[in-house]
Parts: sequence; structure tokens; C-alpha cells
Amino acid sequence: MEDSTPILIGGGQFTEKGVAPDKAHPPMGIAAEAAKAAMADTGLGAALAPHICTLAMIRIFPDSTNRPRVTHGFGRAENPPRAVARRIGADPRNAIYTQVGGNTPQKLVSEMCERIAAGDVSMALIAGAEAIQTTKDAMRLGIKLDWQEEDDGSLEDRGIGAGFITPHEFAHGIGIPIQTYPLFENVIRGRQGHTVEQHLHAMGALFAPFTRVAANNPYAFYGTARTAEELANPTGSNRYISFPYPRWMNAMDGVNQGSAVVMTSVGKARELGIPQDKWVFVHGVGEAVEKLISVRQRLDRAPAMKLSGRKALDMAGIGIDDISFIDLYSCFPSAVEVACDELGLAYDDPRGLTVTGGLPFFGGPGNSYSLNAIAAMLPKLRTKPGAYGLIGANGGYLSKQGTGIYSTTPTKGHWTRENPSSYQGEIDSLPDVPFTETPSGNATIETYTVVFGKTGPERGIVIGRQSGGTRFVANTPGDAATLNGLMEKESLGRPGTVSSHDGRNVFVPA
Repeated sequence: MEDSTPILIGGGQFTEKGVAPDKAHPPMGIAAEAAKAAMADTGLGAALAPHICTLAMIRIFPDSTNRPRVTHGFGRAENPPRAVARRIGADPRNAIYTQVGGNTPQKLVSEMCERIAAGDVSMALIAGAEAIQTTKDAMRLGIKLDWQEEDDGSLEDRGIGAGFITPHEFAHGIGIPIQTYPLFENVIRGRQGHTVEQHLHAMGALFAPFTRVAANNPYAFYGTARTAEELANPTGSNRYISFPYPRWMNAMDGVNQGSAVVMTSVGKARELGIPQDKWVFVHGVGEAVEKLISVRQRLDRAPAMKLSGRKALDMAGIGIDDISFIDLYSCFPSAVEVACDELGLAYDDPRGLTVTGGLPFFGGPGNSYSLNAIAAMLPKLRTKPGAYGLIGANGGYLSKQGTGIYSTTPTKGHWTRENPSSYQGEIDSLPDVPFTETPSGNATIETYTVVFGKTGPERGIVIGRQSGGTRFVANTPGDAATLNGLMEKESLGRPGTVSSHDGRNVFVPA
């Protein structure tokens, strides 16, 4: 075990519920509370602050798009990592504000491992948080909050990052997660030969165990155990959001949640007297990026996810059967189903598929959910020395994948990973499906969804194929007969006609 070996030495979480908006923490305050919990977990607490040379903050949702979802007017932290550092008494040399994506926490852990092993970083703290529930409450109650923060010091702002949707796709409703993952789900349903009713119950059976984990997690935001039947029944408070997903099958991002982990080297941990029973080693990591939705060979699979998982397991020198604890990114059922298919897991794996309860039930704190999963994984591994845990982190629309393998068992030799750019070509070289932005004539539905408002169905989205196999995206007419017809009769493979006018495509089912 070399002194330069990277390890995680602390993890912390913080959830704030039932606090009046004018007394609640802003996002960086929540992140700082989680950071304090992670520092306390090391056994050193605030005494650790002077040793933190790198502080990375996961980008919050309000800063994650050029099309703001909510304009609250409360101000923002202009230097997010240093706003957290100030609260915990740290003055890091490196202050990083990450790119967008649910894969970011695992990607950042992998990066810090590499930099610690190279001697570039001696101790890093990674934090993430959202205060979306407070934002919603304040706006509903007409309360004005002051979240403007100015902190001096360097900032490495990595920006939003590359987009994984085209303007043409977005114009037709693809690129909004609650409208995009249902498109994957209906392809999965077709492959499995399920009717809509059968598939609703299958999704309910998949997610019911997640609710039980969340119900026993003190950090969960929606910790209520629900049966498969409750989850599968699209009525009342569980109305459809986008067909075939009722409300409780969607990631719930209206949360006040934060998480943090502390990383360092074996040598530094020894120097500070941090006991070895706190140490968790990173045995394997993998990263890969998927193609655009329009040109993917299959909409029910994710070869980038398979590649990322394979690289992490190979680096660790183990197989999927050697894993004891699992957390798959669970924004929607299709994300879990595809991950199981790519990693070789059963949907009802007795080990369970989450350590938190998942994004619909634990809560989905923006880009940082998987940091909560990593923080939750640490105590499980410490109480079962030698066991392995797997984190699957997903960003975009099954677009960006990160996998990590963790254990208290020491890694051997100098820590090094294969550069993801050396194997990304396995995905980039896959053939594209022919695609057109201006389809015309006879066509069939490859997959579809119906988007709901509060009073019923409002919009149909179709990914289809022309007679020669060329793919297109389109909307359907918005009348109730068309939208209800898509849901009431089997519409996979359904014929119709498609036309294009001024950049917008319309598919009319036969």
C-alpha cells in the first residue's frame, strides 16, 4: 500500500425539511453542512479544514442551463466552492465548479484519485447541494430571499459542458428528462412484450423495494414505503406525468439536500492519525459518453453504460457477482432497467439496486445525487470489511456514464486508471442510424410518449421510422382523440404519415 494511494476518509449528508424559507439554508449553506458532517466522519472535524487544498462543488440546477427553469431573483453564490470553503474555515488552493450531469460526482472522484496519486492534490473535499424546495416555498409565499454571495479567490468554473441534445430534438420535446426517459421505457416495454398494464406493474415491482430503502433512510426527502400496486396506479396524486410514468416513477428534484466526501492519500491519512477503519479505497473506475438520441442504434440500451461498467470491474479485477452493495442511478425506471441489462443484473437482484432509496423516493438533488450515494456507501463498506460496492452514475439522457467500485480492501501498487479517451472510440465508432430533420410520407412509430399537464394529456412525442428505415422525431396533433388513442391502443409499430413544415414535424397515426 503506497503512501500516494487515494482513499476516501469521510462522507456526510444533510437534509433540511420543514424549515421556513427565511430561516432555511441557501444551497451553499446546505453543502457546507454536509461538508461539516463529512469532516466529522473522519474523526478530525474542523481541524481538517487547513489541510483541504482542493474544494470542488457540483454545479447546482439553477446554474446548469442557458434556459433557466426558475428565475427566483434571490441572487447566487458567485464563487460556489469558496462560499462553501468560507463556511467550513478552509482556504483551498484549487476551487472547482463542475460541469452539468448526474455522472459528475463519480467523474470527480475518479479525477481526484488520479490527482492524489500523482501528488498534485493532498486532500480534496467534494460537495453538492440543492435548495429547490426552499426556492419553491419562498416563491409561493412571496418571500424575498437574499442568496447573493461574493467570495474572493480563484475559481475554476468548468461551465455547463457539452450538450447532448440537438435544437431539432428539443423543438419536439426531447431533451426534457420527464419527456425523454418515457421514450426509452416504451421501447423496453415492447421488447419485453408487455401490455401497458403489465408494464406498469413491472415498473411498480422494480421501484417498490426502493421506497422501502428510502423509508428507512433518515436523509430521504420522500421516505414513504409504497407497494408495487400503489406505484403502478396512475390516479389521484400519482397522475401521469409523461406516459407511461405516473408521478412516483419520476425523479423528484424539489428537495433541500446536500452531501460531501473527503479524499486524501494513505500517507496523509497516516500523518493526520486517521484510523484505517475509516479508509475506503477506489478499486475501479470507468467513464464513457453515448451518442445523440437521434442516431443511437437502440433506444432500449446504452453501450456507454456497459463499457463504463466493464472498465471499472476489470480495473478492480472482479465481476458483478462479487459486488455486495449497489446504487444505480434511478431517475426513472428505464435508467435502472437499462443499467441492469448492461451490467448483467436482475431487476429483482436480492442485493438491492440502491443504498439511498433512489431519486424518486430519497430525492434527486440535481447533478449531485450520486455524491449522496457515495456518502451512503461508505458506512456500509466499513461495517462489512472486504465487501465491494458499485456506484453507477448517469447524466443527460443515458448520455454520460460513470462507474466506481469501492471497498475497504487496500488496492495494490501505484493507483492508475486507463484514460477514458483511450476507449471512448468503442462508442464513437458504432454506426449511426440514418436520421432526417425533414421527414415526409408513410412512417411507423418506433417509440412515443404523451406529455400530461395538470388536467390531462397535452402533447404527443414520436420517434419514428420512414419506410426506408430513416429515423425522425415529431409531434402528433394535440387533440384528445389522438392523444388518448396513443395510450389506449398499442402504438409501438403503429403506421401513419409524417410531414415537415418550418422545422417542425407532425406525425398523424393511422
